[in-house]
Amino acid sequence: MLNIVDWFISHQSKGVPMRILFVCVGNTCRSQMAQAAAKHMGHDAESAGTHPGASIAKNAIKVTSDVGIGMEGQYPKSVDDIDTTGFDHIISMGCGVECPALPIDEDWGLDDPVGREEKIYRETLNEIMGRIETLEE
Repeated sequence: MLNIVDWFISHQSKGVPMRILFVCVGNTCRSQMAQAAAKHMGHDAESAGTHPGASIAKNAIKVTSDVGIGMEGQYPKSVDDIDTTGFDHIISMGCGVECPALPIDEDWGLDDPVGREEKIYRETLNEIMGRIETLEE
């Protein structure tokens, strides 16, 4: 398996860019990393939360930055502030019953890394990247 840096160096979008919305509870970790990774891969991506936090988690910013992915312009926002029409995929990051009545295409069931060590954020980012790649197939 490629490490995270090698994966990004070798990866290019395999088809037509997708429009993807990533939804979670706080919109401070998983969905923000997914938005940044998907944009880096050439997709049009947004993220939102059912109960958005005040700011993006520092470890989420660090682990994405470490692999050359920027989060410029990203901030936690509510699903109520997003027009959910026109997305090719609406992905729940794993918020289960706390997700609103959105037309969720998939629930990735990812554990929330909030408040945990950097290693867990890296593992989460790695899992997200693999799942986005699967969407491209």
